[in-house]
Amino acid sequence: MKRNMPLAPATQPPKGSTPAERALALVRTAGVARPRDLAAVGIAPEYLHRLLQQGEVVRVGRGLYALADADLGEHESLIAACKAVPNGVICLLSALRFHGLTTQAPFEVWMAVSRSSWAPGGGGVQMRLSWVSGPALTKGVEEHQVVGGTVRVYGVAKTVADCFKFRSKVGLDVALEALREARRETNVSMDDIWRHAVTWRVASAMRPYLEAMW
Repeated sequence: MKRNMPLAPATQPPKGSTPAERALALVRTAGVARPRDLAAVGIAPEYLHRLLQQGEVVRVGRGLYALADADLGEHESLIAACKAVPNGVICLLSALRFHGLTTQAPFEVWMAVSRSSWAPGGGGVQMRLSWVSGPALTKGVEEHQVVGGTVRVYGVAKTVADCFKFRSKVGLDVALEALREARRETNVSMDDIWRHAVTWRVASAMRPYLEAMW
């Protein structure tokens, strides 16, 4: 079952004549909802469990619920990971896959998290964490609205530079594939990639490949 989800927490109580109807409306609007999302608008979280028992919603991760008949698209695990780890960012192989820059299909969600964080729970999603801090965590972050939620992911230029920085983890062949695909399939410029290469101190490693491809 493939799913996709937006990440906008409800700020107004959903309309409905009963708490169960309001809970169902919130899940429909959010794509994926947590018990705390209901509590934030004055709905007892127990209504999620009632909807689950009635077959109206399904559990897509630990503490994560979606409509039973929702077609959430191809990014289910990414959205669930972003929902479970609100301060994390999809990175490396998972970011490459999201941007269509690799033939790799990682079974784990690769996510960057702050070094100062406790080890986050993955909400039932298998995750591979990269512990980073400062600009390495916060720069180059994009938010993409997809069917059912929001995906927080590093942009193409930063992802390519990250793959060279962590080439011992992802493999040089994957980094080179990402660079080739970025040149061919996206509107990212060499200047954008070079800027991130300099920032992450991989300019010397990337220079020969950039000069050969551009």
